[in-house]
Amino acid sequence: MNALAIQKGASRHSAYDLVNPLDERLETHTLAVIVDNEAGVLARVIGLFSGRGYNIDSLTVAETDHEGHLSRITIVTTGTKAVIEQIKAQLGRLVPVHEVHDLTVEGPAVQRELALIKVAGTGERRVEAMRTADIFRARAVDTTLESFVFEITGAPEKVDAFIALMRPLGVVDVARTGVAAIARGV
Repeated sequence: MNALAIQKGASRHSAYDLVNPLDERLETHTLAVIVDNEAGVLARVIGLFSGRGYNIDSLTVAETDHEGHLSRITIVTTGTKAVIEQIKAQLGRLVPVHEVHDLTVEGPAVQRELALIKVAGTGERRVEAMRTADIFRARAVDTTLESFVFEITGAPEKVDAFIALMRPLGVVDVARTGVAAIARGV
């Protein structure tokens, strides 16, 4: 603690940036990138990451403006503060990129993910899988005598928790969409 009793790094609404730019801690950031919807754009964006050795934790892409031919790429990536700033600057220099938003630092954002989880089991395991799904508000979208396919949407942490509880009950397969995110408010 410093003399003013302000925690280092707790400056989101402060006039002073108390965060050390040389800090080597890894941070996870969600980036929303608005690009032209044309062939090869996704490859160029992903090539930027792979060419520099940056990892992508999650990636979703969809056309958001049919008339303007624009797509939104939502990327979740991890790096130091300097690496995240470098990624944003390099993305902004690509020709088909119109906007780059770091939803992690721009303010509150809503993040959701969809997952399909296939769980095999009979008897008590089957009953327990249904109870757990009910608690997490997951829907059974397919069922056979030996298995279920559950659909769950929510924050990535909720999806992770659901999958972790289902593993001992017989998870056979998991398909996840990746994070879709948007800033809250106006």
